[in-house]
Order: sequence, then C-alpha cells, then structure tokens
Amino acid sequence: MKILKYPFWILYRIWFYILVALPILVLLPFLLISISREEWYPYFFKLARFWAKFILVGMGFRWIIKRAQTPEPDKSYMFVANHTSMADIMLMLVSVKNPFVFVGKAELAKIPLFGFFYKRTCILVDRSSEKSRKAVFLRAQKRLKQGLSICIFPEGGVPHEDVVLDDFKDGAFKLAINHQIPIVPMTFADNKDRFSYVFLSGSPGKMRVTVHKFLCTKGLTSKDAKLLNTQTRSIILHQLMMSHKYKRATLGTE
Repeated sequence: MKILKYPFWILYRIWFYILVALPILVLLPFLLISISREEWYPYFFKLARFWAKFILVGMGFRWIIKRAQTPEPDKSYMFVANHTSMADIMLMLVSVKNPFVFVGKAELAKIPLFGFFYKRTCILVDRSSEKSRKAVFLRAQKRLKQGLSICIFPEGGVPHEDVVLDDFKDGAFKLAINHQIPIVPMTFADNKDRFSYVFLSGSPGKMRVTVHKFLCTKGLTSKDAKLLNTQTRSIILHQLMMSHKYKRATLGTE
C-alpha cells in the first residue's frame, strides 16, 4: 500500500518548492527594498512571516501554539528549538512575533532564490571552520545591539530519523550568557511527521508548538553554558516524549 503514496509524496514535495518560490517572486520588489538597509530588517521580518504562513497554509498544515510565557515586545531573546524538518524555519517565523535573525548553516545559501535572501539576512556558519564559528558571535552581537533576537537550532543539523533529539551545541547558550538575554526553549512536536527531510514522506495535519518558560541568564558566566545546555535540552526532550505518548494513545483509541 505504501507504494500508492509515492506519487502523492513526489507531488507534495514539488508543491512545497512552488509555495516557497511564489510569494518571493510576487513580493520581490518589497523584499529587495527591505534588505537594502540593516535598520529595515523588521520590515523584512514581517514579509518573512507572511511568506511562512503562506507556505504552511498551502501545505495543509495547521499550527497550534501553547505558550507558558510570551516574549515582551522590544526585548531580545535567544529562541531555540528541535530541528527535524524543512518546515521548522516557517513554523518558527509564525510562532514568534519579535523580530529575530536565524543562525544557520551556510549550505542553505546555495538554494536558488531562497538562498539569495537567506545569506543577506541570516548569520551563516560553516561548522567545519573555527574562524566562521567565531565570526558568528561578532555578527550576533551586532544584531542584538540593534534590538533584534537570535534563533538557533542547537542540534547543529538534522538528526537521523531514529534520533528523537540530538545533542545540543553550546554556541546558543554561550551567546545568551554573554549578552545576558533569556533562553526561550521551544518544542516542535509534529514536524518530523508532517514534512521531514526524507523525500518520500509527509502529509497535511497539525503542527504543535510549545513555548516553554524562559530560562534566565542573568549572573551566569561562560562556565554555566553546559548546564544551561543540558537544562534546555531536557525541557524540549521531555515535551517531545510527552507528545509522542499522547500521539500513540490517540491512535490507539481510533
């Protein structure tokens, strides 16, 4: 029976890329203007949020956001979440209203059209280069001074399909401590099922987001980064396990 789903999965992937490109082409003049000056980034961010909603709705995704705490306007934060899907970027954009800048892998800049704006608005990192990793701190510092927030997927990549949550890198937590900004742990419970990096997979449905209570970094030093890392990962992992238990229980009653 699985083979009957292959045509749907192929068309579903093609449709995703059409949805990614279409609003960029339509909004191209406004996007180009919004990235022409760094201080205009908040306008670009609003357009990016519209782009993200357009894609998620077009794919048949329905996001459900549960907030234990809400970020204050005009305050900087470090947003971190688990990373399992191509839709993680879009879901993060619709979940957070505070303008933030992604720290992401440099390889994504090679994607046609999307990559043009990605490399001009995000902080790119080549994880194989120590020089590149150090440059991230300087660029992030500049963005934070502009009043923006930062978003990092601390797994540093997409884990194997069998891995629920990979180990976290320390970079996000060192940055947050250095700038004394709160950590905002976020859990994406369904993205792996909805639209993983496995080509022949995916389906419309709900995407649950949990915005956990913020973790304060005031008074912490770089020596506390590992502890903060562990604490954040435990929060997200616990929520993932609870979400999976709920999913299995729901399926068992159908």
